[in-house]
Amino acid sequence: MSKSLPPETRLGSVNLRVGDLPRALAFYRDVLGFSVLAEDDVSAALGAEGGRPLLVLHSDPEATPPPEGATGLFHVAFLLPTRGDLGAVIRRVREQGGAFDGFSDHNVSEAAYLVDPEGNGLELYADRSRDVWHTSDGRIFLATEPLDVEGLLLGAPEAAPALPRGTVVGHIHLRVSTLEGAEAFYVRRLGFDVVTRDYPGALFVSAGGYHHHIGLNVWGGVGATRPPQGSLGLTSFDLIVPSTEARMRVLGEIGEGYLFDLDDNAIRIVRG
Repeated sequence: MSKSLPPETRLGSVNLRVGDLPRALAFYRDVLGFSVLAEDDVSAALGAEGGRPLLVLHSDPEATPPPEGATGLFHVAFLLPTRGDLGAVIRRVREQGGAFDGFSDHNVSEAAYLVDPEGNGLELYADRSRDVWHTSDGRIFLATEPLDVEGLLLGAPEAAPALPRGTVVGHIHLRVSTLEGAEAFYVRRLGFDVVTRDYPGALFVSAGGYHHHIGLNVWGGVGATRPPQGSLGLTSFDLIVPSTEARMRVLGEIGEGYLFDLDDNAIRIVRG
């Protein structure tokens, strides 16, 4: 049985534990334009109107922030359908009083970065066509260059009225304890392919030749520890594996220190 994940593998919803649900919900709804797809007293499922949940916020007012430098979420990245959509959302965030941490041209994509009120890193990005991605020695070249923000805004004269339909979770970037351990799990166990090792202290992996579905870094220090159970931040993310055979293989590769739930076609990686 092949260990490679099917090329259609993608990210599903991301689950975050938050201390102040109303404040977090207001940010995602009012500043970023997410639609509230479902809501109760303790959680809210968010996404583009008419779509599936991309982000689920779980309220826990007693939860505490993870220790500085602990493993966990570096950022969750929302892939917008077009470059124009990215410009329109950037314009919306600015008009709603949101602040960006930075902007980057990654060769394969154009990206804007910000942080939610709970301190969770976010990326909003649009991909370039695969036929213009640069490669080197069979690896996809990922750059970090200045972004033409004004050019993006010129292509989007009006702010986005809402998060565009078709927006998905494009990738997730995690802080890990060691790159060796992360590669052993995500590549040799789950079946992702290594995209590049060119970034110091980081590894990028994907399925189906994508530039990356998961980023992994030790920028906070090698040997970082996991946050205490019940900390604020990332609790899980879903990996959509559209093959029964591949899902069963992945589940058979569960290793110590990782927890999984199986939900339809999704493998839920808990605090992965």
